[in-house]
Amino acid sequence: MDTKECHIFRNTFKKFVAKEITPNVAEWESKRAVPRGLWIKMGEQGFLCPWLPEEYGGLGVGFEFSVIINEELIRGDGFGVGVPLHSDVATPYIHSYARKEIKERWLPGCTTGETITAIGFTEPNAGSDLAAIRTTAVKDGDSYVINGQKTFITNGYFADLIVVAVKTDPKGGHKGISLILVDKDAPGFSRGRKLEKMGYHMQDTAELFFEDCRVPSSNLLGEEGEGFKYLMEKLQQERLEVCIKCQVYAEEAFREALTYAKKREAFGQPIGNFQNTAFRLAEMATEVQLGRTFLDNLILNHIQGKDIVQEVSMAKYWLGEMVNRIAYEAVQIHGGYGYMEEYRICRIYRDARALSIFAGTSEIMKLIISRNLGLRS
Repeated sequence: MDTKECHIFRNTFKKFVAKEITPNVAEWESKRAVPRGLWIKMGEQGFLCPWLPEEYGGLGVGFEFSVIINEELIRGDGFGVGVPLHSDVATPYIHSYARKEIKERWLPGCTTGETITAIGFTEPNAGSDLAAIRTTAVKDGDSYVINGQKTFITNGYFADLIVVAVKTDPKGGHKGISLILVDKDAPGFSRGRKLEKMGYHMQDTAELFFEDCRVPSSNLLGEEGEGFKYLMEKLQQERLEVCIKCQVYAEEAFREALTYAKKREAFGQPIGNFQNTAFRLAEMATEVQLGRTFLDNLILNHIQGKDIVQEVSMAKYWLGEMVNRIAYEAVQIHGGYGYMEEYRICRIYRDARALSIFAGTSEIMKLIISRNLGLRS
């Protein structure tokens, strides 16, 4: 992935983050929102959905450019900027499964920042168990009428277009699930409150409501009843995207701890010179390096089109738990200062906690891994 083009792109994006994002983090966190103007600026620079073909306004580049964006957003404290979810999780559903006229209508806006996307899968009583969703879509002439509720939706408050998982056959289990696009102006669609979270304060996370929400039947992605299959096809990249976050958060937490341990003195010497702290940092450094080696191999295999669902499930479980261990130890090394919001490690700690939950909890990952080993539970 270390090509000349990637190097130039990384340096360009890093400068953009340093100028447009990092100085505004405190303000955006207090307002619990990232201004839409940032999306437009990112679109102008080609930082949104860079993998999309040029016919839709993209750069036509590989997933490695999305990796760069994800990494540099975290390194520049843009933890809550919802661009990776938009670019690498939600929009791919539209590109892969939407009808041509739908693609032509929406995808150009996904690259300019005029259209922000989200995925509406999770419900109050259905998270990891997608077969249990209750939101329904009933065919009525040339429309679908949707009724139900979604929650914990990233980008949900400002999204213009949402990929919604519905039951077109309530008795069909997994085979009754379909995916339908709902735009913000659809009659019967509304947003609930902007949810207050432990971390990711600048990220708009919302509840969504559908009350006799009517959308054109052409908004169906792919075929009726194939929604669960489409979800499974895209989960590899979605979970890999979270793995990238886990790894970079861990690297940043370790960097903060190491820097602090070298400069903070106690009993006449830097605290990093005490064996207990030094050994902790040695353990942290080892885990972080193992994670980076594992992740880079997965990214390469994903770019090459390999089926790595099992390995990504392993990475999502292990990296999600590892980043929480590293963040915990980093706060501990900081002592009381680690609990202060003015210290970066405090923000990293609270944001990292969600990473073992996003895109399937650690427990669900273990279930997938064990089943792929031929075990039943």
